[in-house]
Order: sequence, then C-alpha cells, then structure tokens
Amino acid sequence: MMQVNAAVKKKRKIKDACLNAITYLSSGLGAFILIAIFVFIFSKGFSSLGFDLLKGNYWSNNYLVSVEESYNQAGNYQAPADLNEGTAFSSKWGIAFVDAQDQNKDNVILIEYVDEASPFARLLDDSIKDKQVTLSAESGFQVERISYQDENGITYTAGNIMSQNAKELCEALDQADVIEQAYFKTPGGGIRGSILSTLYLILVSLLIALPLGIAAAIYLHEYAKQNKVTALIRSAIDMLTGVPSIIFGLMGVTVLFPVTQLFGATTTNILLGAFTMAVILLPTIIRSTEEALIVVPKSMRDASLSLGANQSQTIFKVVLPCAIPGILTGVMLSIGRVIGESAALIYTMGTYVNDAPHLLSQGTSLAVHIYNIMSSEQPNFELASAISIVILIFVLILNITVKLLSKKLNKAWY
Repeated sequence: MMQVNAAVKKKRKIKDACLNAITYLSSGLGAFILIAIFVFIFSKGFSSLGFDLLKGNYWSNNYLVSVEESYNQAGNYQAPADLNEGTAFSSKWGIAFVDAQDQNKDNVILIEYVDEASPFARLLDDSIKDKQVTLSAESGFQVERISYQDENGITYTAGNIMSQNAKELCEALDQADVIEQAYFKTPGGGIRGSILSTLYLILVSLLIALPLGIAAAIYLHEYAKQNKVTALIRSAIDMLTGVPSIIFGLMGVTVLFPVTQLFGATTTNILLGAFTMAVILLPTIIRSTEEALIVVPKSMRDASLSLGANQSQTIFKVVLPCAIPGILTGVMLSIGRVIGESAALIYTMGTYVNDAPHLLSQGTSLAVHIYNIMSSEQPNFELASAISIVILIFVLILNITVKLLSKKLNKAWY
C-alpha cells in the first residue's frame, strides 16, 4: 500500500513539475517576445526622436528665390570662429553649408550660417513678388539647387540635385560671378499635425462616448430589471466589442457622414472619425463602468437609503464617486483604443497627413501615419519606429496618471 502511495506521489510530482515547466516556459517566452519588440522599436527609432520630429511639419515648404539685383555680387567674407568642424564656408558669398541626413536617411545639404552682408541674406521669393525670404540655420533650410553664372557668362547648377556635398557646393560657388536662382526647402517628416489630429480625436470621441456609456451602464445595473431584455442588451454590447473595426468604418462613412455634412464637412474628416470612434468605444465604456458599479458594496447603497436619500441621490452621490477609479480604467482603455486604431479611421478620416488639421478637415492619427509610412514605395522603418515610441510613451504616461488618480481617489473615499 505504501509503495502504491509513493508511486502515485512520484507521478504527481512529475506531472506538477511538467506543468510548472510549461508555465515558466510560456511566461518566459511571452516576456522575451515583448522585450524583443521593445528593443527592436527603440533601436530602430530612438535616433530619429527629437523635438524637430514632434513639432515639425510633415510637408516641406519650397522656396524658389533670387538675389536682389543690387546686391548680386561676390565679396570677401570671413568665416566666424564658432563654426562647427566639418562646415564648408564660401568666403566669396558669405554662406556656410553642412552635410546632414533627413528623416528618410537621404543625404542633404543644410545652411549652417549666412553672413549679414551676404547676398544670400537678401533673397526674394520668385513665386510672390517682392516677398523676402530669410535663410537661417535654425530653420534647417536644405539646398536643393543653386544656378549661377561664371565670369564667362556660362550658367552652371550646383547643390543636392547634382549629388554634391557641402564642400563641393562651396567650391562651385567660389567659381560663380552672379547667382541666377536658388531652390531651397524646409525639412519635412514631422508629426505635429498627426499629434494634433490624435488629440482632437481623443477629446471629441470621449466627450460623446463617456456620457452615453456611463449613463447606459447606470441604467443597466441600477435601474433596469434583470430579465431577458436586459440580458439581450448585455449580449448585444458584448457582441459589438468583437466586431472588426473596419465594419464600424464602413458604417461611419455611410451613416454618420451625412451628420458631419450638417456641420459643413465636404469630405472625410476628423469629426467623422471621432463619431465613429465614439461608437466603437461605447461597449468598452459600458462594460467597464458596469463592472466598477458592481464592485461598490451593497451596504453603501443601503446605508444611503436608510439615511433618507432616494435612489438617484444614492447613485450619483455615493455609488458613482466610489466607482470612478474603475471608470478611469475604462477611459484609459478607450484612449488606448483610439490611439491604436487605424482601419476605421482610414475610411472616416482619410490618409492625407495634414499639418494644420481641424475638425472638418482630413487628418491622420499617429497609427494611420505609421500606416502611410510603411505602405509607401520606400517604407521608413526608423520613422515608423520613432512614432511607435511616441505612442508607447504617451500610453505609459496615461497609465501612470490613471493609477495615481485611482490611488488618490481610493484614499479619499475609503
């Protein structure tokens, strides 16, 4: 008998050891995959991060300029002592250039310095009569093309379009006698417009979905009788949670677009995307709010009612404040859903990256911006990874904020 028990215990230990090994292996594999994803994203995108990315426009501003005729002559300029190493300076025209790379990792030539007396400090925009263009290193002007004439009147072209670097451009300008025309542009690749579009999207969708979702949850849990109709409503809400977002996008275009037309919209727009996201978020907010209401002890309701408060007063002054930490969790999940959504927004907001978005214009969220980058002919993994890091940092800050608020509210009410 003792031998049988020992055999059984041995088999049980072996079985438990196998199950524990599978558990540890699965959790370790999951953690490894997550860490690998984070390492890949940060290694690819960290070098592209910076304030220029966050505050810069996606589209470049192009300038076709010429020098004021009375100042279009060479001189003799001294290079400033504080020029960085590797900067090429044209002593004949008083302008310095430096080699750099843009967001797409293409080689470009940037203006590093312009002397106050240089002819390049007195440029006119050829597309707008008598409009002056001020070059500066802070603006990050890229030199695409400079056309000039030598002393024999022969016209030459220099700049990035000729696959030259900063030193070769300076050497070419030192042979110039007259500057005919120049083409500069500001750097692009920024995500400021997409950040603004995402913030608009979050704000408007939550303003619509939160009141409706919280009110629906209060009705289902506090007022509605627990019968087949209530159970059917809950089943429908759960079913909506699993509907692919692209179906909601099609619904937004066909059903909600006429609503935005009443506000003056003529094409897909951020407001339409916000309306669609509000519908997508409703099931999440309703279920998370209802779960938060369930957690509130029944004794608190009974105590409030026994002191003479009616049902509405009990719900809105006792139950709902105690459920706010759980509701905040639902809000956090909703914001994360808005930030990460792409399929529905491609249909309702469009894929045009707008540097100056407003509610009735097209725009792209950060997720759709990544989709644009990766679906182009030359996908930019570095820029896409940099935007992914911005999203991760935003979600991290959001999580920390919600946890701190929940902790503070729990201390206040318990």
